Amino acid sequence: MNKSSIFEPTAAHISAASTILRNGGLVAFPTETVYGLGANAFDANAVAKIFITKERPAFDPLIVHIADLVDLERISSSSDTRVSELAKVFWPGPLTIILPKWKNIPDIVTSGLPDVAVRMPSHIVALQLIKETGFPIAAPSANKFGKLSPTTARHVMKQLSGVEMILDGGACKVGVESTVIRLETDGFRILRHGAITEKMLSTIVPKSQLTEGFDLPQASPGLMKSHYSPDKQLYIVGEHAIPSDTSRAAYVSFMPIEKSGFKMTRSLTLNGELQEAAVGLFRLLHEMEEADVDFIVAEAVPENGIGIAIMDRLRKAAWRFQNPV
Repeated sequence: MNKSSIFEPTAAHISAASTILRNGGLVAFPTETVYGLGANAFDANAVAKIFITKERPAFDPLIVHIADLVDLERISSSSDTRVSELAKVFWPGPLTIILPKWKNIPDIVTSGLPDVAVRMPSHIVALQLIKETGFPIAAPSANKFGKLSPTTARHVMKQLSGVEMILDGGACKVGVESTVIRLETDGFRILRHGAITEKMLSTIVPKSQLTEGFDLPQASPGLMKSHYSPDKQLYIVGEHAIPSDTSRAAYVSFMPIEKSGFKMTRSLTLNGELQEAAVGLFRLLHEMEEADVDFIVAEAVPENGIGIAIMDRLRKAAWRFQNPV
């Protein structure tokens, strides 16, 4: 197999991918959120390859993916009954829970922290791969660190080399990374917003009122101020000063509008549906990153439901351009 080649997720290819993982290699695979770059969660040397390939700093922990609740017993010492209550509703799905880890999870997976981030993806290819492999898979997004998240197999190939196999499961149906929560004594705290919203979680577990101890970026994946960034400068309407000359700029609107003065315009949604906007976000930013434009201007979206996650990604994508070192 050629390096960084894309394969259809046939049974034979999933079997080949699981062999790569068992032998300490890396495989990129689809989830419902974004594509992941996976390694054996119990193999420190294999996990180290993720950090090298992504150029990811060692202080940013990874998410461990499981295919069955039984797998949870292999990686976490938690006996919290709220985990099973949440799992019944949201797993498989785009929810990651921070839990105390067993010692068999290498420190490199958790960046030396005593907790491990765990989720059960709903994409059938991801679940088949985990089951076929026979162990949990540690996997961050399959992109260069800090760059645009991949929502297609082509996005993975565009950014990463040296990946032994990319399984193509089509475009991701959620389009933004999973919601990450931590369970406190009085309820849940959202560390990263995603498709599973505060309102949805509150139907199962109350929201925590604790406010201390959550400022460290390494408490969870995806908490750095600058992340998910295109190679071209990004501005958000109403939050940043937009250059006056936009003749060589791209414009991302929430809904279709007539926008003169820009070289290209695209809309996130046809009818104001936030889930559709989430699915289109990284796809459009990838398109504009590759287009013959000088910078990108994006409209804000309503900050409710998954719109909170969309704006989180947009602000982090723009942060490094608005806060130069």
